[in-house]
Order: sequence, then structure tokens, then C-alpha cells
Amino acid sequence: MTTRCGFVALVGAPNAGKSTLINRMTGTKLSIVSPKAQTTRFRVLGILMRQTSQILLVDTPGIFKPKRKLDRAMVAAAWTGSQDADISLLLIDAKAGIREETQAVIDTLTKQKRRVWLVLNKTDLVTTQQLLPLTKAITDQLSVEHVFMLSARSGDGVDDLLDYLAAELPEGPYLYPEDDLTDLPDRLLAAELVREQIFMQTHEEIPYQATVETESFKERPDGSVRIDATIYVSRPGHKAILIGEGGRKIRSIGERARLDLGRLLERPCHLFLNVRERAGWDEEKARLRAIGLDDA
Repeated sequence: MTTRCGFVALVGAPNAGKSTLINRMTGTKLSIVSPKAQTTRFRVLGILMRQTSQILLVDTPGIFKPKRKLDRAMVAAAWTGSQDADISLLLIDAKAGIREETQAVIDTLTKQKRRVWLVLNKTDLVTTQQLLPLTKAITDQLSVEHVFMLSARSGDGVDDLLDYLAAELPEGPYLYPEDDLTDLPDRLLAAELVREQIFMQTHEEIPYQATVETESFKERPDGSVRIDATIYVSRPGHKAILIGEGGRKIRSIGERARLDLGRLLERPCHLFLNVRERAGWDEEKARLRAIGLDDA
């Protein structure tokens, strides 16, 4: 039996739907999702078995113009994920079309000699007549091997993409056990699920000015796990909003994250959250390393 294994990177502008697609492909929540841009901050690996192929899906942060050290580290993580991949999937929001950030990604890919497949996402929101000129506008600039049109949200067209990937990856042995879902440690998954709830339950700049670190992750004799996590924010006002009147907001964030964690880890989870003000955390090397980003 011939086995295949390889890395497939999802690259594109913020909010193209990369995290939704990787979660759809793997059938589980590995990468956090929100309607807000720049939700993903570091490389997330999803491990998927398809026929006799092991597809290693790399969800990368959206590529944008960086301003802070955090931003630079996120963009560096995105391009590293693409450079290390056997195939890069350029994910485009079909409804938004070629925005400035999307054009910047295309321009960079044209300078790199990589296998690129074009994936037009959110096709359920546009007509076929809109897709054809968009495809031409991209392929006139960038050489792509294949073009796929799909909806990560509904799943339409995703199986076709996976079948092609399974057939096109290089021959070789599997790099991970067949029942693994990701290479992310549980501590980092826990922090990310808390951060997802911050994105979902708060507004404006607060999600972008907050980070989450898992301080301890302890197995208990009854098979459950106790997780203590700290949310760092930049300003005193953000701390007050996250805690909420009478602690209601932080309880809601913790309760929903705990339920998601329990489903993902398949065991009872006891989650305890603390909020601390730490101005300038997004410029600290130690904080960036703690959330899975290298210095940039």
C-alpha cells in the first residue's frame, strides 16, 4: 500500500475563512473562529487522514501590514507556514474579492517558486458570474495548479479539495500517529479557546489588546483536569470590561470555554481565569513566546 504525507498551508488575508476551513476539513475545532479579522495568531497544525494519505493542514495567521511586534511575529508565522509546505492553498474571500491585503499576498506568492492552489471561499454568498472574472484576475497574475470553489461554512466543495490533496501529496510515511488531531499542546489549546470567547463576547479593540496564557494544567485523580489561565490586557478599562459587573462577563467567558475544552479534550475540565493589566505585553518577547510565536 502506497502512503502519502505532506504539509498543506492555508494562506491569505485576514478573515478569508482559513480557520473555518481547517475546522471543517478536520471535523473538529482546532483553530479559533470569530467574525473579526486577525483572530488566528500562530501556526495551527491539523492532522487529517484521507484514504491512504496523511494531510498535515497548517492554518496560518492572516497576512496584513504589521505595526506591533505581535503583528510582525504573526505575519512571520504565516509566511513560514507557507514556505515549509508542499502545497500552499491561497484562500480568497470570493465576496470581498481582491482587497489591498489580498493583492499583497498575491504579489509575494508570485515571487516564490511554490505549488499554489487557488481556493475561492464563501462562494455561497456570490453568483457564478462573479466568480469567473475574479478567478481570471488572480490567475492572470499568479500561476496556480488548480482552482477550487467552495464554502467552508456549509462544507460544499470541501470533500473535492481533500480528495485532490490526498492524491497530490508526495509519497512517504506518516509523520504523526493516525489518531492524532494536532501537534498543539493542550495548554495552548486551552488558552486559545478562552481567547476565542473574548473575541465572541467583547467588542472593538479589546480582543486585539488581550492575550491568554495557561499558568497550570494539572491532571486530577478522577480523570478531570484543572486549568488555571491568566488573561493579560493593556489597559485598566479593559480589565473592568472583561470582568464585568459582579464578575458576570468573566464567568460567561469561562463557562463557554470550559464546555468547548471538555468536548475537545474528552474529559471534565475545571477552568479558573484571572485578569491582569500588563501594558505593552504585545511588545514583550516572553509573552509572544508563551502564545506560540517566535520573536520577530
